[in-house]
Amino acid sequence: MERNPTGKKRIALAFILGSLAMLGPFNIDMYLPSFPEIGADLGARASLVQFSLTTFLIGLAVGQLIVGPISDSIGRRKPLLISLTLFSLASLVCALAPNITVLIIGRFLQGLTASAGIVLSRAVVSDVFTGREFTKFFALLMVINSTAPMIAPMAGGAVLLLPFATWHTIFYFLSVLGLCIVFIVATKLKESLSVERRQPVSIGNSIRTMGSLIRDRSYIGYALIVGIIHGGSFAYVAGTPFVYQGIYGVSPQVFSILFGINGLAIIAGSFSVGKLSEKYEERSLLKVGVIIAISANTLLLTMAIVKGPLVMIVLAIFLYMSSIGIIITSATTLAMRTQRHRAGSASALIGMLPLIVGSVMAPLVGINESSAVPMGAIMFTTSAIGVIIFFTLTGKGNSTQHIHKVS
Repeated sequence: MERNPTGKKRIALAFILGSLAMLGPFNIDMYLPSFPEIGADLGARASLVQFSLTTFLIGLAVGQLIVGPISDSIGRRKPLLISLTLFSLASLVCALAPNITVLIIGRFLQGLTASAGIVLSRAVVSDVFTGREFTKFFALLMVINSTAPMIAPMAGGAVLLLPFATWHTIFYFLSVLGLCIVFIVATKLKESLSVERRQPVSIGNSIRTMGSLIRDRSYIGYALIVGIIHGGSFAYVAGTPFVYQGIYGVSPQVFSILFGINGLAIIAGSFSVGKLSEKYEERSLLKVGVIIAISANTLLLTMAIVKGPLVMIVLAIFLYMSSIGIIITSATTLAMRTQRHRAGSASALIGMLPLIVGSVMAPLVGINESSAVPMGAIMFTTSAIGVIIFFTLTGKGNSTQHIHKVS
């Protein structure tokens, strides 16, 4: 595949990779408006419905650890085609689930197979782009990806408005979507990893590669910032269906709009990194991002404690999600910049961390369904930890070292 493509080739690649990376957000966000219906239909408690989100996140994390190293050995295209075909089958399992147990298992399988789209879209970017072009293209990819949280819940709400639709219909839709992406990859995406750059695959080699990534102070510092702050956002994903609809009494359609507009916040954050990276170092932009995150979540937690108006909750979350766009884009480019020789493994680890954190945090939101405090406390705590990591594990020297290595 051509290095640093421009023009129509660049835009086409962005949309192909964007469609791959959007599978994760679509699988998370699209069924959120149907949480109450799923619980009522399957006779399941709210915590069990939320656990279906947790198992999806666990599958998404485990799948990345499997697919990433494999793709470093055999290339990106074949694992994508196999995984996405299996994803469509896993979506049918969810659609036909007769009880919450089968749905939970199906959601794990969905996550396991959808992981290939997320981890390998980042790996392909690392294969194809270098230097500042990597940052600019990754920011463009994030802008495209950020439309998923905006579109998915509204699409889910729209599907539920159809006269024949139930929550099962959403999973039928996801199955068809998976097959469409398989067709796009099969016909439009060329292999990006040349044969001479492939690594031998084995369990021992994968463990050694992951160990060396963890010992790389600059890489793991930025990866942890993404993992913990972005992982904390899953408390918002799991909590807002019940906070907005249960506490503030909004309809599923209004919830979808309130949830979806945060996609604009992520787009704004990612777009700003792409535009400003020519003038400012990515680490400086990341610093702005973590400060916005802790400030927004301080406001959110305060409003949750005093039971403030919905508009203030929505504003705080919007500011927080704008910081997520800044943090993911800038921290990921800083982490991945010198990892082209093991891009699949590096992408897998940086993608796994927020899912592990999210799978732990999401069920905790359901501790008290009548209050927004658990959600606010989790998001504040993870942002605070992210700020600490920024000022302790990352440093000006590490950022400069990255720039010298690239140039």
